[in-house]
Amino acid sequence: MIEISGTQYALNDPVILIGGGLVALILLLLFLSLRAANRSARMAEPLARQMAHLGQHVQQLGQGQEQMRGGLQHVSDTQANAQVQVIQTVESRLSSVQQQMNDRLADNAMKSARALAEMQERMKESLHGSSKQTATSLTQLQERLAAIDKAQDNITKLSGDVLSLQDILSNKQTRGAFGEIQLNDIVSKALPADSFKLQATLSNGRRADCLIHLPNPPGPIVIDSKFPLEAYEALIGSSNDMELKAAVQMFRTTVRKHINDISEKYILDGETADGALMFLPSEAVYAELHAKFPELVQESFNKRVWIVSPTTCMATLNTMRAILKDARMREQTGAIRKELGLLHKDVDRLGDRVSNLDRHFGQAAKDISEIKISAEKAGRRAQRLDNFDFEELATDDHANVVPLGKSEA
Repeated sequence: MIEISGTQYALNDPVILIGGGLVALILLLLFLSLRAANRSARMAEPLARQMAHLGQHVQQLGQGQEQMRGGLQHVSDTQANAQVQVIQTVESRLSSVQQQMNDRLADNAMKSARALAEMQERMKESLHGSSKQTATSLTQLQERLAAIDKAQDNITKLSGDVLSLQDILSNKQTRGAFGEIQLNDIVSKALPADSFKLQATLSNGRRADCLIHLPNPPGPIVIDSKFPLEAYEALIGSSNDMELKAAVQMFRTTVRKHINDISEKYILDGETADGALMFLPSEAVYAELHAKFPELVQESFNKRVWIVSPTTCMATLNTMRAILKDARMREQTGAIRKELGLLHKDVDRLGDRVSNLDRHFGQAAKDISEIKISAEKAGRRAQRLDNFDFEELATDDHANVVPLGKSEA
C-alpha cells in the first residue's frame, strides 16, 4: 500500500501503475536529458573554447584597430609634414632654378649684346669703307663723264675740219704721223706709261718712233711705224701683167729697204735688243706680205726685224707686258714677301676672330639648349606638383623627400 496525500493506493492499482510509469518515464527522460546535457556540454566545450579564443581575437582586433587609428593619425600628420617640406623644397628649387635661369639669360643677353655690338661695329666700318669707295668711284665717274662730254664737244667742233683718211695717207709725213698715232694708241693701251718712250733718240742720233724699256735680256726694243702704202696701192691697183710685175718689184724693193733701214738704225749692240719691230698699221698690207712675199718675211727674220700688224703687235706687247711684270716682281720680291707676311698675319688674325665668333655663337646655342632643358624639367616638376604625383619624382630627388615614420605597433 502506498499513501499519497492521505490517500492509500494499492500497488496494483492502475493509478499507481500509471503514476509509477509516469514517474519512471520522467526519471528516464530526466536521465536521458542529463545524459544529453552531458553530451551537449562535452560537445559545446570546444565551441566555448573557440568562442573564448574568438573573443580574445576580437579584443586583440579592437586593440589593433585602436593602434591602427593612432598609426593612421601619425601617418597623416607625417604625410602632411612631408608635403609641407616637399612643397618648401620644390619652391626653393624652383626659386634657385629661376635665379639660375635669370642669371644665364642675363649672361647670354650680355654676350649677345657684346657680339652684336662687335658685329655692328665691323659692319659699320665695312659700310663706311664701302660708302667711301663708292663716293670716290662716283666722283671719278663724274669726272670721266665730264671729260667724255668735253671730248665729245671737241669732236663735234672738229668734225668739219677733219681730213679724209685718203688725204692723210696720200702724204708721207701725214701717213707716218698716222702710223705713229696708231702705234701710240696700241702701246699706251698694252703697256704702263713708264715702260716705253715715243720719239726716243738713240746714241747714233737716230730717232725711234717707240722705244720699249725691256729688261736684259732682251733689253730695250725699237718699234718703227713706217709702211709702204704707195707700193701696196700700185700692187692692188695694177690692171695688166706689166703693171703687176712692176708693182711687185717696187713693193719688194720698198719693203726690203724698210727692213734694212730698221736693222741698221735701230739694232745697236749693248744699247738695244738683238732685234726690232716693223709696225704695219694695215692688216691688209700685213696679210698681202705674208701671203705673196714669204721671202721678204724670211729676210726680215734673218735681219732680226719682226713684222707686226695691229693685231699681232697687241699680242706681242702683251707678252712684253708679262716680261715687264715678271721683272718688276723680281725687283719687288722683298716688298712682295713682306706684304705676303703681313697678309698671312691678317689671315691668321681673321681666322682667330672667326673662331672666337664661332665659339661665342656655339656657347650661346649651348646655353639656350640648357635653358630649354631646365625649363622643360621645371615645367614637368610643376605639373607633377600640381597633380600631387610624388611617386614619379626622379630618383635623384629621393634624398630630398622626408621619409614616412613607422608606427610603434
